[in-house]
Amino acid sequence: MKQKNSVFIATSLDGYIADRNGGIDWLHSVPNPDNEDMGYADFIQNIDALVMGRKTFETVRAFDMDWPYKIPVFVLSNTLDEIPQSHKEKTFLVKGSATEILEDIYGKGYHRLYIDGGATIQNFLKEDRIDELIVTIIPILLGGGYPLFSALPQELAFELVESKIFLNQLTQNHYRRKK
Repeated sequence: MKQKNSVFIATSLDGYIADRNGGIDWLHSVPNPDNEDMGYADFIQNIDALVMGRKTFETVRAFDMDWPYKIPVFVLSNTLDEIPQSHKEKTFLVKGSATEILEDIYGKGYHRLYIDGGATIQNFLKEDRIDELIVTIIPILLGGGYPLFSALPQELAFELVESKIFLNQLTQNHYRRKK
């Protein structure tokens, strides 16, 4: 099966995924009365497993809701020694470089992966291990915070696959890695 590592994320107009305090309340700054999911349900149907960083894992765990993922979640952390008991059957701790982690996860039979979390996405990009970026831009300037992108050792070319507008405010761009 062909392997594919995908990102599905939202940023502010100035490229941040969280504000200076790590907050993400601004993601709801555009009214969404019908709770439109911006294509997330269709996206996640084509995903075998999720790879997220520790900070993203802790953020999702803190949401006032049940664990939202029905697929295996691999948590990338160099500081966690084990997954909390409440999530042991749903999440798995992984350590190493993007390439090492992917080889391990692919070896378990998961080939279509959702990569989530700022530092995790940045590290996977540094190793050129992202095949697809779906980025929804929220029309707000945060003026600082946690950026989606960071310095890379080389240029990475992507091509635009599709661009969509949601709620007459949000622009979602879908890019595929050109190799």
